[in-house]
Amino acid sequence: MNLGLSILSLARFQFAMTTVFHFFFVPLSIGLALIVAIMETVYVVKKDIMYKHMAQFWGRIFLLSFAVGVVTGIIQEFQFGMNWSDYSRFMGDIFGAPLAIEALVAFFMESTFIGLWMFGWDRFNAKIHCAFIWLTSIGTMISAMWILAANSFMQNPVGFMINTKTGRAQMTSFAAVVKNEQLWYELPHVLFGAFVTGSFVVAGMAAFALLKKNVTFFRKSIKVSLIVGLVASIGVVGMGDLQTRYIIKEQPMKFAATEGLYKDSGSPASWAVIEGMDTKNHKAKWSVEIPYVLDILSYHKLSGNVKGQNTINKELHAKYDKKFGKDMNYYVPTKTLFWSFRVMTVSGGLFALIAIIGLFFVRAKSTLIERQRWFLWVLGICTFLPFAANTAGWLITELGRYPWVVYGLLTIADAVSPNVSVASLLISNIVYFCLFSGLGIVMIVLSRRALHQGPDDLLQAADDASYDPYGKEAFSHE
Repeated sequence: MNLGLSILSLARFQFAMTTVFHFFFVPLSIGLALIVAIMETVYVVKKDIMYKHMAQFWGRIFLLSFAVGVVTGIIQEFQFGMNWSDYSRFMGDIFGAPLAIEALVAFFMESTFIGLWMFGWDRFNAKIHCAFIWLTSIGTMISAMWILAANSFMQNPVGFMINTKTGRAQMTSFAAVVKNEQLWYELPHVLFGAFVTGSFVVAGMAAFALLKKNVTFFRKSIKVSLIVGLVASIGVVGMGDLQTRYIIKEQPMKFAATEGLYKDSGSPASWAVIEGMDTKNHKAKWSVEIPYVLDILSYHKLSGNVKGQNTINKELHAKYDKKFGKDMNYYVPTKTLFWSFRVMTVSGGLFALIAIIGLFFVRAKSTLIERQRWFLWVLGICTFLPFAANTAGWLITELGRYPWVVYGLLTIADAVSPNVSVASLLISNIVYFCLFSGLGIVMIVLSRRALHQGPDDLLQAADDASYDPYGKEAFSHE
């Protein structure tokens, strides 16, 4: 079968599709776990039954996202053996360690305590039960840490040696892998992004509910989630700034692409708001620039030269031509990175602004938000914005590493499985796309159904000790 498609492009598309879809639900479940934990903690401290119902209600959305995240994560791991066996062979000794710890420690921790939390509402006292959701939340963060430890090695290989007999990478220092500088810039940024995702999904869904009915339950949900959202927005912007300055030093081609730089900027350096690019000839055709801003973003001062992609390309050829040949293309997908960076950064500032406005509307004893239908619509639309921002960040992280799958050690072309065919990849792409679309539709339908039903069943069953907030009726539309 020859449809003008290559094995490499289909394998890359399949992994990208799987990862993007999986990454819709991972930040969502991490963020929702934290928000539900905070809500239940407020219930334990203040003895206000409303916060218990809030934890139970939003816990339903958390459980849905957790379940879909697990399914898509399993599919993603199959990719390493299916389409990227040469990568697995090269990296298995290193990549396997953090993945094994993630599965045996973090995932087991999440799974155990999420079960105790789901079915233990009337079997444990309030403080112990609250500890279960906090342990679940911590487990999701630990899980993210080990996954990112593996990813960080791909970005910045440390603590290893190349076995000259087998040609494989072997770990020489587990401590070095864990202490990888890339990991400790990447992890906080991802976690804060997850908290933003969870908070704005709760706030947005609650805003849609408030458009239909005035319920104190949803107004309080907005307040709690926007407090988390504001703190997380500030955190994601701050950690993004630190990570960007690290990338300037370690992966300058990635940074130059996010800024649309082909030539060296000179000093002072202007920041391109928008730009037209000729990626074939590696030059900018036109741009709208703000003086000095790129220096401020890059070095936190009003002077400093930023290298362009053309200069960096020459440096990479000088460094790697002996090993990988002179025909290597070190230019990354500049347009994708340039616009993804702007989506991500603008979203971060927008989240903080919306959180501040929202908290003003829901301040103590105020019902102002219920009369601001325009803002409820804005907040409702923001339910979807974190997913775009997270995807943009993932594209920058992964595409900015091109042409490497492990930076400086293994190229993407050398990592693909030698025994796959175009036909098998095309069929599996279609199957996965249909599967993911089906899972996404199920997630949306069940979440919408839970929101439409609202917390009425919880409020009505508050005195019924036999009521199960996670029984099948919890997602019923009847």
